[in-house]
Amino acid sequence: MSNKQENKLNIELPEEVAEGVYSNLAVIAHSNTEFVIDFLRLMPNVPKAKVKSRIVITPQHAKRLLTALAENIQRFEAQHGKIKDSGNAGMPPMNFNTPTAQA
Repeated sequence: MSNKQENKLNIELPEEVAEGVYSNLAVIAHSNTEFVIDFLRLMPNVPKAKVKSRIVITPQHAKRLLTALAENIQRFEAQHGKIKDSGNAGMPPMNFNTPTAQA
């Protein structure tokens, strides 16, 4: 009989956080001790983006996040099909292919 206890983590998700924050752009920076990930929302025809959330993590957690994302993308694609990559490594189009608003 094993005396090992299962490690359980009780995660609390406050109502205001559970709603989530929409982001369509991420900017990543790092130092020798941390990674900073800024999640932004870029709006059509607006040349300015607001940081909606900033996450600061250790390099070890950044690597775990990379692994977890890769595993989840693999599962997603197995269930829903390949995610199409536009191949555009630059900034997303500022106009989202929508006409410029006029008053």
